[in-house]
Amino acid sequence: MDRAPFFADLAEGPAGGEAYWLTAEDGVRVRVATWAEGSKGTVFILPGRTEYCEKYGRAAGELADRGFSSLAIDYRGQGLADRLLPDRLMGHVDRFPDYQHDIREALFLAGEKSLPKPYFMIAHSMGGAIGLRTIMGLHPFRAALFSAPMWRINIAKHLRPVAWALNPLARATGLGNRYAPTTGPAPYTTSEPFDDNMLTRDKDMWAYMGRQITAQPDLALGGPSMHWLAEAMVELRHLRLARRPNLPVITALGSNERIVEPERIHEIMGTWVTGTLDLYDGAEHEIMMETLPHRRRFFDSAAAFFDVNA
Repeated sequence: MDRAPFFADLAEGPAGGEAYWLTAEDGVRVRVATWAEGSKGTVFILPGRTEYCEKYGRAAGELADRGFSSLAIDYRGQGLADRLLPDRLMGHVDRFPDYQHDIREALFLAGEKSLPKPYFMIAHSMGGAIGLRTIMGLHPFRAALFSAPMWRINIAKHLRPVAWALNPLARATGLGNRYAPTTGPAPYTTSEPFDDNMLTRDKDMWAYMGRQITAQPDLALGGPSMHWLAEAMVELRHLRLARRPNLPVITALGSNERIVEPERIHEIMGTWVTGTLDLYDGAEHEIMMETLPHRRRFFDSAAAFFDVNA
């Protein structure tokens, strides 16, 4: 465990933020950032695809204001963690369960740094898939809050058979290390205009995300590889069929969600006995980075939920 670069000025989080390198059991180096600011417990923030620790600096500040420490992860293949392909802008993972190695390193760091217990989880987008697999096994979390979890990728129904057909084709032809259809190397927050973006209706938050990438291009990530897409689809089918964990869960979902599939989220939450679906009217994908009323409601709800389950 060694100190890693951490761009505190870009994160705009609590003053005590710091980051560390950790090497997973399969030899991949990941980066974990901590904000040891509150005594009520530690919130593990599991980012989405393309994301990195600094993006959650403001979220760490919201949690600190409510009495919680927090931690965020650069998974393998993104942020400042080891990139897995020569094209560092292509998102990639060998197997989706490999992300669990990264979660174990974050848990190790929390123990080494004596971050306060109990532990809670906020898992966003792809982090929602990673976090769901985590709580299906042995874990230390008291409660989990999912934000627009990637439990199915929002692909048009008539194209889903095509996507499944591409999986074996990519493996057989060696095309797995090419960008998935309709994607490329350009990071979304610096290549798309604010108008009709699929992440947030808050211009300041949109600018916050964009200037982080502009200032530190090494944090940038473009589209996923064909192999990543194939692995994701297999993993999401597994998660759909698995038994729901007996853990208090809230899932936050915006009514204007266009990146992950809302139908699958409604389906899973409808069969989760200890789960509650919380809808945000007019919100896009990034509820933690949406307009102020949505953000305030999200973090107030999270703090109350974690307090009850401490």
